[in-house]
Amino acid sequence: MRLKLLLFFLFLSFNGFSQSEFQINNLKNKVVIPFKLINNLIFIPVTINGEELTFLLDTGVEQTILFSLDDKDEVKLFEVEKLKLRGLGSKDAIDSYKSSGNKVEIKDLVDYKHEIYVVLDQEFNFSSHVGIPVNGIIGSYFFRNHIVEINYDKRKIIVYNHDYKNINSRLKKSFTKDSITIEDKKPYCILSINSGEQTVPSKLLIDTGNSDAVWVFLNRTDKIKLPEKNIQDYLGRGFSGNVYGKRARLNSFEFGNKTFKNPLITFPDSTSLKSVNFVPNRVGSLGSEVISRFTIVFDYLNNAVYTKPSKRIDEPFHFNMSGIEVEHAGLEWVKETMDERSTGGIKIYTDNNLDKYQSNLKIHFTLKPIFKIASVRIGSEAEKAGLKVGDRILRINSQMGHWLSIEMINELFKSEDRKPIEIEVERGGKIFKIKFQLKNII
Repeated sequence: MRLKLLLFFLFLSFNGFSQSEFQINNLKNKVVIPFKLINNLIFIPVTINGEELTFLLDTGVEQTILFSLDDKDEVKLFEVEKLKLRGLGSKDAIDSYKSSGNKVEIKDLVDYKHEIYVVLDQEFNFSSHVGIPVNGIIGSYFFRNHIVEINYDKRKIIVYNHDYKNINSRLKKSFTKDSITIEDKKPYCILSINSGEQTVPSKLLIDTGNSDAVWVFLNRTDKIKLPEKNIQDYLGRGFSGNVYGKRARLNSFEFGNKTFKNPLITFPDSTSLKSVNFVPNRVGSLGSEVISRFTIVFDYLNNAVYTKPSKRIDEPFHFNMSGIEVEHAGLEWVKETMDERSTGGIKIYTDNNLDKYQSNLKIHFTLKPIFKIASVRIGSEAEKAGLKVGDRILRINSQMGHWLSIEMINELFKSEDRKPIEIEVERGGKIFKIKFQLKNII
């Protein structure tokens, strides 16, 4: 498929142009936006200059970033200049473009002068890690002029004008209020983290684009120590490359008038942080493994965040005990046989599981996902059992890979200590069946 960006380099004077901001374009003064939740991350539909795309909603990013077109032919962008972007990861800054004067729509939320940064490094594309096409990230512009409620249970975002009736009284009645600071257009809070020896007030970025619970940067604090019981792990992909670090458990931390005990804490390597511009006194990030356990309301203009516990509030903190990260590696056509019985029911079979009845059978083809192993943690049960990067997953515990999703696989690998796992993989044209047990080692 032909993929391209139409970049219009317009050398114009910007004097007199209105400031970029989202406006609610209806009579109700609120907008309800449904979202997809995958691995604790929020994905919303965003229309740029008439082209509908899918973006990650990320409080940890200032700019709006476009990094992939996936199944789109083209996107028009205006008023372009070249620059560099830096962020998490071990590599140097990457080439990008800044585009101004774009019309961005999110349902009835509209900005006619939106700035978009285009990242041309194709390695920065995490569609394969969430299993759906993701075109970019939208950050602080979404939050800065409105009250924004994120209801994780109902999978919806509600954006309110500040003068919307009843919102303030509802927040006072049903939510816990905490103060935040807005620095570099991003929200920061103070959490009490108990590492066993002492309780440390810690300044953290509230980061909906981070799927972990809490990150602590050891090179930014000497009061929180890395526990002896820890594992080295792949943490994800940043603007400047892969991010690695250690995972461990601390005693507790507090957020939203709730104490979380025995939480998983992530400690990124210092090499992954070299391109990050830190605000004063920041020691880490609060991620969506915690945020998604609340209905949370951001009010940037009044430096406040409101929280109400959801049904997940008391769930334990799990991690991927298998030691492998799985990625979506494309699609392929799969032949299915459908048996249309007289009862009106339809049964579906694959080539490996044909029904003994052959009457009224119809064969058709559908596109199904391909999953491969993207990384294997050194010393993990998966590595000991013989799994390797690049292995194509055919089955997991008797379920065909075609019928799974990235999220289903991740939930299985986090499920329970000592759970038996059998994975059938294809490697170099040969089929291997590999067995191991999940093991909670931290």
